[in-house]
Amino acid sequence: MRRSWVVVPLLLALGAAVAGCDGGDAEPGPARPSSSSAPVKKAHLTLGVWGGDNEIEAYQGVVDTYNAYNDEATVKIKSYPTHEDLMAALSSGKAPDVFLTDRDDLSALETNDLNQPIGGLLDDRGVDFGDGYSRPALEAFSQDRQLQCMPYGISPMVMYFNPALVDFQAMADKGLDVPTIDYKDLTKKPTWTFAQFQAAAEYASRPRRGIAGFYIAPTLRGLAPFIYSAGGSVFNDDDTPTSLAFSSDDTKSALEQVLPVLRDPKLTLSTEQLAEKTPLEWFREGKLGMIAGFRDVVPQLRPTGVLDFDVLPMPVVDSAATVGSLTGVCISKHTPSVGPAADFMVDFISTDSVSAVTQAGYLAPANTNVALSDAFLQKGRAPVHSAVSNNSIKSMRLFPLLDDYGALDEAVADPLKELMTDEVPDLDALTEAIDTASQTVLAPPTESPSAGDTSD
Repeated sequence: MRRSWVVVPLLLALGAAVAGCDGGDAEPGPARPSSSSAPVKKAHLTLGVWGGDNEIEAYQGVVDTYNAYNDEATVKIKSYPTHEDLMAALSSGKAPDVFLTDRDDLSALETNDLNQPIGGLLDDRGVDFGDGYSRPALEAFSQDRQLQCMPYGISPMVMYFNPALVDFQAMADKGLDVPTIDYKDLTKKPTWTFAQFQAAAEYASRPRRGIAGFYIAPTLRGLAPFIYSAGGSVFNDDDTPTSLAFSSDDTKSALEQVLPVLRDPKLTLSTEQLAEKTPLEWFREGKLGMIAGFRDVVPQLRPTGVLDFDVLPMPVVDSAATVGSLTGVCISKHTPSVGPAADFMVDFISTDSVSAVTQAGYLAPANTNVALSDAFLQKGRAPVHSAVSNNSIKSMRLFPLLDDYGALDEAVADPLKELMTDEVPDLDALTEAIDTASQTVLAPPTESPSAGDTSD
C-alpha cells in the first residue's frame, strides 16, 4: 500500500540551501526500512496519544492500516485522557516509542532528555521535499536548528459565532457596522474589527433571557490575541522571558482599549452562569453568541441538532493577531527501536494518514495539502468558513518555550480573573501584581549561601 507525503526538510525551512531538491509532485514509494541483508526481528512499537473516544478511534484506524501492510513492525496505541497525563507517563519512564506532544511541552521534553531530533531520521528515509508544511509550524518544533518533533496539528484561535444570535444581515439592515462575509467564495478570508465585535456582542446579548454576547477566558491565552492586536506584549522577552509584561506602557494601553468590552457584565457570561455550566455548554445550547476557541471543539458543536455555527478570525484592534494550539509527533529518546519508530512516523505523517485523522473533525492539520483538502474543509458541514483557520496561521504569535506553563497559569490566575471581572479594576495595581506573580515561575529567586558558609 502506498502512502503520499510532502515534507520540507528542516534546513530548507530555516533558510539553508539544500542541493538536489526539485519540489516536484511525484509521489514517493513507501518509507525505506533500515537496510540489512539479515532477517530483522519484528519490532513492537507503542504510539502515545490523548483525546476522546472518537479521536482515539481515528488514530486506531491509521495504526490498523499500518499493521495490516507492514511486516517489519506492529504498533499498539497507548491512549491518555489529556496531554498532561501523557507527559506524566513520559516523565515516569513509561515513554511510548512514538508520541504526540503539545508544543508547550517541547522545552520540558528537551530538558528531561525525553525525545530525539528527527530531521536526520526523516532525511535518511528519503522523505520527499516540497511545500507541505508552513514555516511557523516547522519553526515551532525546532530548537538549536534541529527539528525536534514533526508538526502535526496547528490550530489558530478563532471566534466561533452563532448566526441565529449574531445575525450580521439583520444588523446591517439596522445600519450597524458588520464584517463582510463571502458565502460564495469560501476561500476569501473575512476580517472584522474590534468595534464590529463589540457591536455583534451588544446585538446578541439578551440578559433577561439569559443570553450572553460572548465569552473570553480570563487566561493568558484568552487575552493574548487582544493584547497583541492592540500593540501590547504578553512577555517581556519573546525567547527567554523573566516576567510577563502586563505593567508595561504598551500593554496597559492595549488593555485600556479592550477591557471595557471584555469585562462588560451586560455582554458576557455571569459568575452564576459559569458556576452552572461551561461556556461551551452555553454556546451549544444557543445561549451564547460568540466564544473563542480552537478546532478541537468542532465535533462537540456539530451533533446538537439546534445549533448552527460558523467561525471568524479573532477581531482586529490595530493589526491581526492570534495564538495557536500546536501538536507534534516525537520519537522517544529511549526507544530500543529507533529505525522502526522512524519508519512508522513517516507513515503517520503521510497525507493519507493525516487525512484519515482529520476527517474526524478534531484536527487542524499542519500538513498544508490536507488543510486545503476537503478532509479538513468538509464543505457542507459547519463551520462553513473552516478556511479561516488556514488563513489565520500567518497572524499567529507563538509563546516562548517554558518548562511548565501550568505553573505560570496557576501563578497569575487570580489577578487575571480580577482584571477581567472587576467593573472598575485598578489597572496599575493588577498589572503589577500579574507581572510580580509571573516572576515566581519565570525568574524564581536563587538561594543565597547560608550565613554560616565562609568558604571562598
